[in-house]
Amino acid sequence: MSVTTAPHLNFRGDAREALEFYQKVSGGDLAVITYGDMGNAEDPDQVVWGQVRGGNGFHVMAYDVPAARPFSRGDDPFFVSLRGDSAEEISALWDKLSDGATVVAPLAASPWAALYGMLKDRFGITWVLDVAA
Repeated sequence: MSVTTAPHLNFRGDAREALEFYQKVSGGDLAVITYGDMGNAEDPDQVVWGQVRGGNGFHVMAYDVPAARPFSRGDDPFFVSLRGDSAEEISALWDKLSDGATVVAPLAASPWAALYGMLKDRFGITWVLDVAA
């Protein structure tokens, strides 16, 4: 079992451009899933999830905040992503991080992961936890 952390960068419409830039910077592999790929007709070309991962350890994730959700680049520019191999591992981390936290999305099954959840901890840091697909 293992857990990895990565910065999860938030954009409004330019996540793909940023990820392509970070790919050029790092030489890593690019993966992008759009809202359209997930069956969402609203903003179908926007990035629902993307990442650049290099063999040298470089790793960033990113997405385009949906238009229906408030967003200010200066107020919420990133999340910290915790990805684990097992539901037990992620659930245990969730239970500890949620002490004094505000739950943004409850830890539950999602279309892209066995478990996915988001919370803002008592220090104001937003964490995204999921089980690797």
